[in-house]
Amino acid sequence: MRENRMQQEYLAKLLIEHEKRIRYNKLKQYYPDNGNLSRDKYPKHIEFFRSGREYRERLALCANRVGKTEGMGGVEMVYHLLGEYPDWWPGRKFDRPIAAVAAGDTGQTVRDTLQIKLLGTPSDIGTGLIPKDAIAKTRPKAGSVADAVESVEVVWRGDKRKRSRLILKSYDQKRKAFQGTEVDVAWMDEEPPIEVYTEAVMRTMTTNGIVMSTFTPLLGMSEVVRMFLPEGRLAAGPVSNSRYVVMASWDDAPHLSEETRKELWESIPPYQREARSQGIPQLGSGAVYPISEESYIEDNFEIPAWWPQCYGLDVGWNSTAAVWAAIDPATDTIHIHSEYKRGMAEPAIHAAAINARGTWIPGAIDPASMGSSQADGKKLINCYAEQGLNVHPADNSVEAGIQRTWLRLSTGKLKIFQSCRQLIGELRMYRRDERGNIVKENDHLADAMRYLVSTGIMLAIPKPDEDAYRDYMATQHADRNMVSQMTGY
Repeated sequence: MRENRMQQEYLAKLLIEHEKRIRYNKLKQYYPDNGNLSRDKYPKHIEFFRSGREYRERLALCANRVGKTEGMGGVEMVYHLLGEYPDWWPGRKFDRPIAAVAAGDTGQTVRDTLQIKLLGTPSDIGTGLIPKDAIAKTRPKAGSVADAVESVEVVWRGDKRKRSRLILKSYDQKRKAFQGTEVDVAWMDEEPPIEVYTEAVMRTMTTNGIVMSTFTPLLGMSEVVRMFLPEGRLAAGPVSNSRYVVMASWDDAPHLSEETRKELWESIPPYQREARSQGIPQLGSGAVYPISEESYIEDNFEIPAWWPQCYGLDVGWNSTAAVWAAIDPATDTIHIHSEYKRGMAEPAIHAAAINARGTWIPGAIDPASMGSSQADGKKLINCYAEQGLNVHPADNSVEAGIQRTWLRLSTGKLKIFQSCRQLIGELRMYRRDERGNIVKENDHLADAMRYLVSTGIMLAIPKPDEDAYRDYMATQHADRNMVSQMTGY
């Protein structure tokens, strides 16, 4: 009996020790050879790790609940802090203790998300990804957020004399809080403001370190997202010699059951569903033109000489933009075939580029050009007319113009050549905010297209005989001069 009791006690102690090792060494559960979290079931996560070997800046643009915080950013951060990498590890390795920073939105979200993922709950430190026996020291953070940790020292490769150091920060501390400290690894969990992201990149340059970003793109095509998705193109993989983007949706998260996915889908506002389920940047309360690109992008072709042509022109010092179109008289279809966009140049520079497409083409110009320029008080429309442009003020009824454009797009009456990459890129980002207002950001070509549809097509003419065209332009200039003298415009 005594022997049996001793055996039972021994087995109980083994069970307690086994549970303790699991509880305080959570990292070991990730990416084994087989099982629920095996590497072969999470190829996007492994791709994120692998790309760190070659690319200094990485973005995991992911849906909610796919494991981007814990399974991507958190796991990699802890491997670097420990200096102990599994045999299968395909990514960057450091051969010394590191300095690192991990950051999120606010002090409270950092405590409730990053801190708990890495350290565990405040009442049971060591239940996070950093093994309990590797946590050498934690330093509490002064302030109003209870139980918040400012920094943690991690034993490096089991040598208690050597330690990596991780600092926890939040974006609401502003850019200055990220200055001054050189780090090997910077991890941005949730999307940072561009100034914070830029500072993080600067902090890793001296050390040849890495910047990891893991977030769901709820801020839409922000400046940070556009750095990884040039022209708004939703394409994963290398972006440049230093940047790489991984995109993961619910389909890449085998731990999410169909029932869970359905519950999540029904709980998400419609305008956030693509971002939260697929990792596709949300467009506020919706895209202005919610229509697939395949329905309006077309291959380039030679424009028939008899098709009427026109252009729309949006003016401004930061950016002046124009789009040209030809109209198929047989189908009343507008084909936008050319674009121009340049900032910080005088009207003469823009006019030369516009005239190069054909001085005979009439244009609908931003009606704001009727106002005086800041330089000399002269009206911009007159400046462009003096440069030989045949321009007329466009109808600037924004919502009416958008409806006209949307109607043509949705009925196949407006097409865009695939070579108009900047316009297509703008349309991918052209959106309304949560209040339904148009987001006035990177939309100059989109505005020029609206002017073209609202007014330009009524001005469109086929390419004229050269002699006749010279007579026509002479009459136009004479009429414009007379009107200008009579009205002051």
